[in-house]
Amino acid sequence: MYKVMLVDDDYPVLEFLSETIEWNRLGFELISVHENGESALQHALQQMPNLLITDIGMPKLNGIELTRRLREQDDSLQVCVLTCHNEFEFAQQALKLNVQDYLLKDTLNPEDLTAVLKRIKAKLDAEQQKKEKELHLQQIVERNKESMKRDFLRKTIYQSIYHAKEWYVEASSFGLHLHKQSYIPVLCFIQDYRLAKDAYQSADVLSYSLQNVILEILEREQMNPVFFSFEAKESFIFFPFKPTLKSDCFGNAAECLRKVQRAVAHHLHVSLSMMIGDVFHNEQSLKHELGTLLMNTNQRFYMEKDAIEKKRTGTYFTDKIFSWYEEASTEVRQLILERNEERVAPTVKGWIQHFKDQQISSDAVKDWVLKLVLDLKVKLKALQFFETTYTMEVLHEEILNIDSLNELSDWLNSYFQTVMHSVAKITAGSRRREVMEACKYVSMHLERKISLDEVASYLYLNPSYFSRLFKKEVGETFVEYVTKLKINRAKELLEHTIEPVGKICERLGYDNQSYFIKVFKNNVGVTPMEFRGQIS
Repeated sequence: MYKVMLVDDDYPVLEFLSETIEWNRLGFELISVHENGESALQHALQQMPNLLITDIGMPKLNGIELTRRLREQDDSLQVCVLTCHNEFEFAQQALKLNVQDYLLKDTLNPEDLTAVLKRIKAKLDAEQQKKEKELHLQQIVERNKESMKRDFLRKTIYQSIYHAKEWYVEASSFGLHLHKQSYIPVLCFIQDYRLAKDAYQSADVLSYSLQNVILEILEREQMNPVFFSFEAKESFIFFPFKPTLKSDCFGNAAECLRKVQRAVAHHLHVSLSMMIGDVFHNEQSLKHELGTLLMNTNQRFYMEKDAIEKKRTGTYFTDKIFSWYEEASTEVRQLILERNEERVAPTVKGWIQHFKDQQISSDAVKDWVLKLVLDLKVKLKALQFFETTYTMEVLHEEILNIDSLNELSDWLNSYFQTVMHSVAKITAGSRRREVMEACKYVSMHLERKISLDEVASYLYLNPSYFSRLFKKEVGETFVEYVTKLKINRAKELLEHTIEPVGKICERLGYDNQSYFIKVFKNNVGVTPMEFRGQIS
């Protein structure tokens, strides 16, 4: 709908045209009517019409002056003049202002104005299509340019620069004038990228929106920073480095980055963190500095949301985390089986703090978490508790794509809650409640001797009836089931601890070590020591 403003000091004319013309059917919306030009001008400054229909001779501000003032605000404004005057000078003034139509009120009828409105709408439609086409072409040009800038940066980082002179010319065309000055590089990356992408339906929409917001802020800066998109999650901003006694280039850059963060958070509801690198002076130092920023995944992993940090080097460990694995694995298994939802968040928080305190590398943390959730999946499935839509491939992909400790914390909380609800649902709806409880009991007391009579008594069932029921529902005898779980537990202890075989035998409730070794070999195919040797 195109917006129409109607102005005439003859109120009956306003009333007649307002009620007689079928504005909406013709594609127009009558937004306001006015009895003088001054009132119309004030309203138009707040809400500009697409079409002005005005009388010429009016108090306070005549139609010619009103048209001139509004055209200064919007030169695409369409105008139709209604007047009782047919003198040449009025028509001449209207023509000079490029008025679309000039109609005499003395001979005007609604059909005449309807015909004028149809012509004006056709013209407005054509202009709208032209603007949309120009905008579309402009967007294509801008996207192509950003794509060229992105390709240029990737080639600079990952390929050898054979022709420095050509490289400098291309860099200059994208705003990097390294032959004149140095730059401060800043790596920008989206926190919780998976959630942000889901909110924007696609990576392209998110990337384009982010680019527009950042460019809008940077264009206002006197430092003339240069923006380069890089990957779906990442982009770079380069700030000219001109050190003087009165200028703090790094401080000014940080202030600009905070403006960018606020704008992105306000308009896109996206958290953007930044890592500031060292000054680069030429193509080789640029290549080195950007590569260092991209490879500094450990610092990035531990950065908080909306953080701005200077790049730093540090030592991150990979071997400390797995000595603690056994304790965490037991903790999470008990937490899930007991369905203690209140303990999920504190447990995960404790792990996160442990990672921070021990300065564990991001890759080691992800490997640890992946092993933990996959082991939990296998254990719950063995207990007849759990069938999940999370395949090994899905879990691996989701954990691999986590970029920060905060995001990992949110993911773990969500995943454990999902697992817990699945276990609760299966338990509540199962016809094998006694068998489910038996499996849970075995899992909770695996590191001691467990007898069929003990479990049957716990369930208030006759041992013979329980034995038949268990075999029917699980597909193996109770003793076979317990042995299988104990052997799996033994394999875990052999892999993740340095406890001797005799100690593991005692932990699992076996009185005779020779018997334990025989049972282990019958189930695994090798002795416990041979198994540990294979793992090593």
